[in-house]
Amino acid sequence: MLAITAAIPMSSALADAWYPYDAEEVSPAFSGEGEVKAVVYTALERAAKPWNICVSFPHMKDAYWLGVDYGVADEATRLGVNMNLVEAGGYTELNKQIGQLEDCVASGADAVVVGAISYDGLNNVIGEIAGKGIPVIDVINGVSSNEIAAKSLVSFKTMGYETGAYLAAKHPAGSDEVLVGWFPGPAGAGWVEAAHAGFMEAVEGSAIKVLEPRFGDTGKETQLKLVEDVLQANPDVRYLAGTAVTAEAAQGLIRERGLKGKVDLLAFYMTPGVYTGIQRGFILAAPADSMVIQGRIAVDQAVRILEGKEYVKHVGPKIFVVDPENIETVARENILPPKGYSAVFNVSN
Repeated sequence: MLAITAAIPMSSALADAWYPYDAEEVSPAFSGEGEVKAVVYTALERAAKPWNICVSFPHMKDAYWLGVDYGVADEATRLGVNMNLVEAGGYTELNKQIGQLEDCVASGADAVVVGAISYDGLNNVIGEIAGKGIPVIDVINGVSSNEIAAKSLVSFKTMGYETGAYLAAKHPAGSDEVLVGWFPGPAGAGWVEAAHAGFMEAVEGSAIKVLEPRFGDTGKETQLKLVEDVLQANPDVRYLAGTAVTAEAAQGLIRERGLKGKVDLLAFYMTPGVYTGIQRGFILAAPADSMVIQGRIAVDQAVRILEGKEYVKHVGPKIFVVDPENIETVARENILPPKGYSAVFNVSN
């Protein structure tokens, strides 16, 4: 099977390719309790024709989705397909995302890639699209629909777990209790609930005491207000952990209040701001889910499905934690958009 060949001969034309890439496949596909096995993902060299692929994101407010945009746009360019991207404006805009997906189909999309606002809320429209023979690929966030054609995502439960485990290793059972403010993101989003469950599972039994979770949209102002509230109510808090936007927004606040070294920051996923924060010593650590690669794989899956080729139904890049010890050895272009990258909404081939 081309997509998961363990030993791949590379031609000179592929010397600069992003693949083969260490990944993990879930079997059976779409199962929350499926077996995870290591695979090596290999993409197609070129699409057979310029398919029309519509991509729908919750928003483009933060650099995380900019990284996914880079992945889908660059992969569409590389494969030679057309890509149109729409964004709903935020996690409160479920109805807008549903409308945008309907518009995608009406505009002639051959396949749809969706980063879902809601784990359950898109199931009806996904069913309608799939019923027309148009494959829907679930990227990044996760949906509960069983009518999708493929998933390109990692387990956000694992992302949350790795973040909590990093803290738990620093403060094991028997050591002095430490308070942690926890900011999982917008309530109800599948990725948020998963990350929350993983984080709480990882710190259980350690000396970590997690304050009441503060849920909220991943806009900077919302997250900054939540952080300010926690610092105000809990002057003894030792760590603030949560979304990348939380960590990015909190850096300035920690510096202004002279709390550097007294309150450390962690994110449970990677963005350019988090990456730079780790480099500069303002953020302690974050797991990388290679969001660029997730975007690339989703487009490759769409093309494989449209062309009747074999594909991995449920796959995501291998997760690893980035901290000051390894940050200089990480291949930045696989986990983040290029410096100075601006959003691309259309690719024409």
